[in-house]
This record gives sequence, structure tokens and C-alpha cells, in this order.
Amino acid sequence: MNIGTLTLKTPILLAPMAGVTDRTCRRIYAPFGVGLSYTEMVSSRGLFYKDPKTRVLLEHDEREGLVGAQLFGNEPEIMADAARRVTEEFAPALIDINMGCPVRKIVQNGDGSALMKTPELAQQVAKAVVDATNLPVTVKLRLGWDETSKNAVELAKRMESVGVAAVTVHGRTREQLYMGKADWQGIREVKQALSIPVIGNGDVVDIDSAVALLETTGCDGVMLGRGIMGNPWLIREINTYLKTGERLNQPTFEERMAVLRLHAEGLLLDKGT
Repeated sequence: MNIGTLTLKTPILLAPMAGVTDRTCRRIYAPFGVGLSYTEMVSSRGLFYKDPKTRVLLEHDEREGLVGAQLFGNEPEIMADAARRVTEEFAPALIDINMGCPVRKIVQNGDGSALMKTPELAQQVAKAVVDATNLPVTVKLRLGWDETSKNAVELAKRMESVGVAAVTVHGRTREQLYMGKADWQGIREVKQALSIPVIGNGDVVDIDSAVALLETTGCDGVMLGRGIMGNPWLIREINTYLKTGERLNQPTFEERMAVLRLHAEGLLLDKGT
């Protein structure tokens, strides 16, 4: 799978999740076959004002495999400044723009999925970031703000028009948060409208749901979020099935405990007690 000039070894991506996909998590999951993972979402304003806690979120190393930096914000100039800083100082594999976070404290500032209500501003933000970096730029969005304003296809076309290299679509509206069932047909409509890669996200919890999402949507890749928490083996299971049709055995208790121990030790080293 290619995203701009970047080649992913597998089509399975680890979703950016605040409070979850930190450095320790990415190091644990990488060996299981993640094609690309992401930092927790990073505030462009935090970077602009040189907040040290914000910068820590962007640190990564080769043990984590390919890592994209996910930025959020709604001011084109500040987003462009953040993209330049991240490119020069942290050299991630790509930069992703968050237009999908539904959390109140994010959207009340006009960030995250609130940008879907202002397509022209969203397009300006994306263009500013694309123009500010030589890295591939991707966007993660939802189907729309609510059931009456599903505009993912329109917004995705705007993203492609300004040079965005790939789009990830979570098959829910902002209004749904993480409730209800993901609408994979909505993701399919975005895929059919674009020539750049489209990555599907939402309700993938096992091999069968991963295969069903790919078949239903025609997407180029699958992004795993809440369904992967505590279960890095699912990445290996899906990759193996897609390549060979084989279903791997579930991990043993001992294997689970070994990874749990690694995770705990990593957290102690990275964050202390």
C-alpha cells in the first residue's frame, strides 16, 4: 500500500488514540505487523507556543516502525507552522490532520470533526499543511457532523484537490460519537469518489469484520482503533489471513502475560511511576 511516496508493508494501520497510542504502545504493537501507526493527536497551538508536554507526544524511534504525526487545529497559518516544525524536528513518516475527533473539548474550539461543518476552512487548513511540508499529508474524518449533514464525499474531494495523499474515514458521524453501528456504505461512497487511497475505520474487531470492511468498501487499508486495544495479536491474525487464508491460534495465557509485562515495563521507563 502506497501513501504518496511512502510504502507500507501491510495495509493495517493503528489508529491515533489519545491516552493510548503513546511510544510504549507503538513499540509493543509494531512487531505484530502494523503498516503505520500514529502519535496521539498533537495540538498545533501547543507546538506554536512551544509547550514541552506537546513536544513529548511527537518523540519516536525506529522500534516503532513507521509513525505518522497527527495534528489538530483550525488556523491554517498555525497548522502550517506546526507542520514545518514537526517535519524539521521530528521527521515522522507523514503528517495526518485530525478532522474526526468528536470529543467536546476539541470540537468546541472548532477543531477535530467541527471542521466538517466548515468545508472551505478545512480545505484551507489542508492546503496550508501540504504546502508547508515535503512529507505525505493525510486526513482523518467522519461521515459528517450529524445525520442531516453527511458531507464526507465533498470534504474528501476537497482534500484530494489540494494534494492530500490519502484519507481515512470513520464510518460514524460526530453526533454518534462511538455509539451505534459504523456505516461502511458511507465509507464506500468516499472510496468510489477518490483516486487517492482511502482507509476504512470503524467496528473492526476480528478477522471477519476486517475482511467484510475491505470487501464492502473497496478500501485500500484498515485502521484499527478500539477493537485492537489489549489485543495486538489481531494485527498478525488479519495480515496472515489476508495473505494466506490461514486463521492463527489465539495467544496463550503465557504469551498475553509476556506482552503485558513488556507494556508495564515500557510505561515505567517512559513515564515513571
